[in-house]
Amino acid sequence: MKKKTPWGDVEIFDAHTHFFSHRFFQLLAGQVPALQNSADPVARIGELTGFVMPPADPAEFAAVWTAEFDRHQIAAAMIMASLPGDEESIAAAVAANPNRIFGAFMFDPTKPDAETRARRSFDELKLRVVCLFPAMHQYSLAESEAARAIVALASERPGTAVFVHCGALSVGIRKKLGLKSPFDMRRSNPLDIYKLAAEFPTAKFIVPHFGAGMFREAMMLADLCPNVFIDTSSSNKWMNYEASPVDLATIFKRALNVVGHERLLFGTDSSFFPRGWHEAIFHSQVNALVEVGVSEEQAQAIFGGNLRKLLAKESD
Repeated sequence: MKKKTPWGDVEIFDAHTHFFSHRFFQLLAGQVPALQNSADPVARIGELTGFVMPPADPAEFAAVWTAEFDRHQIAAAMIMASLPGDEESIAAAVAANPNRIFGAFMFDPTKPDAETRARRSFDELKLRVVCLFPAMHQYSLAESEAARAIVALASERPGTAVFVHCGALSVGIRKKLGLKSPFDMRRSNPLDIYKLAAEFPTAKFIVPHFGAGMFREAMMLADLCPNVFIDTSSSNKWMNYEASPVDLATIFKRALNVVGHERLLFGTDSSFFPRGWHEAIFHSQVNALVEVGVSEEQAQAIFGGNLRKLLAKESD
């Protein structure tokens, strides 16, 4: 499946989407004191947020996402279980449609039995990308032996990657529910990845949102480490933090100059319904790349080819 673009028909493989499963909302509801006595806390979250709550069966929710991809001519997506403990949901979604959904999972390596849990997610649940949020879970990626063990596991498995959220971190649904976000932003520097990227050159690292406000550091890291990839997802409001005014075309131009088109991964950060797949993000990035003057070959790589190569297993 391909989507019409200014460069012709291009395969779109979205590198950054979220699987807000029924289990995800159950886990989230457990953090909201006002919902503890609710007869149906998940339904109540829908009322409070305006989100359409997913079916209880994650395979059914996978079908919802697949229909959404069909509607927008999206070939495939990397979809993340967006709370630790929801690996089973995204695994069920992958099993239901393995050619369209590539599973990722948010993971907290500070919790007990981290290595065992991560190994199971890779080997038994067939998930491809482990997603680390050092600021959210308050540990140093550069110093954590538990995180190092997870990276070591990924380095031994072709077709896997380590996603590390860096820079500004804001979780919209937590704000809607009045939940505090006591994140430690000192743990958000992309340069914290350098030690592990150098030690494990066969591991592939993904830094989302161009570094989310730490663009310079993300570019330094990617320039020094050829196993680091940059995802382009979200509205990229972090550009407001730059010392001089910039736009998305300028960011793409700088990233292309430093990283090259081979390590840029198109993403939208799509997450909830009824919005569904975030078409506006796609168009803003298309317009920026047209302004920069990328070739058809470069566009094919950025919008899907790079991620497909990154997550390819030897048996694929």
